Amino acid sequence: MPVLRQVPRSEVTSDVINAYYDRLFGPGRDPVAEPGTATGTPGDWWTVFAIAPDIFKHAVDGFAVYRHPDRKLDPVLRELGQTRAGWVKGSQFVFSQHCKSLRALDVPEAKIAAIPHWQVSDVFDDKERAVLAYADCLTGGDGRTPQAVFDKLKTFWSDDEIFEFTYITTLYAMHAVITRALRMEFDDRDEPIVEVAAPEGFDAHDFLGGSRR
Repeated sequence: MPVLRQVPRSEVTSDVINAYYDRLFGPGRDPVAEPGTATGTPGDWWTVFAIAPDIFKHAVDGFAVYRHPDRKLDPVLRELGQTRAGWVKGSQFVFSQHCKSLRALDVPEAKIAAIPHWQVSDVFDDKERAVLAYADCLTGGDGRTPQAVFDKLKTFWSDDEIFEFTYITTLYAMHAVITRALRMEFDDRDEPIVEVAAPEGFDAHDFLGGSRR
């Protein structure tokens, strides 16, 4: 379960939130009492963001940005960035959802499967590799980008497209971080890095290779 409370339909006063609850969960359905969306997610991203109706609206308006008719960015390259952002930030939710988006754009399964290890994969063309490299700079490098990456991007992208990709990829990196932090959706899972207990009777001094003093 998320670490923050979820807002049931009975508490919603925002027309925007009610409309999204209807759209995602079904008319009149309370997503807290009856969770689950068509994509298989619990849907608690929406019910937690509903804590602050203005932030909810700001977030969903942000989702509309990359589908705006003014966008120049190739949707496949955009989704490669969003999917890679989910992987790099360790968000199973963002990664999973955008794998589905790539599939909807008819991206081959081999490419989707190779996103986690794109650096050693031969399924991506030169342009896609440059885009994935920049996505890594934005997400894993927190924006630190060698000039050579921009030089390569500018061989096929306009400044408009680079800016759009930069904004959209970092937007989804932010959502990946929020979702992990609040343990929403597929990111409601235990920390995978924990100490593995030593065998019974193990002496830490033996491990250090020295005698006990």
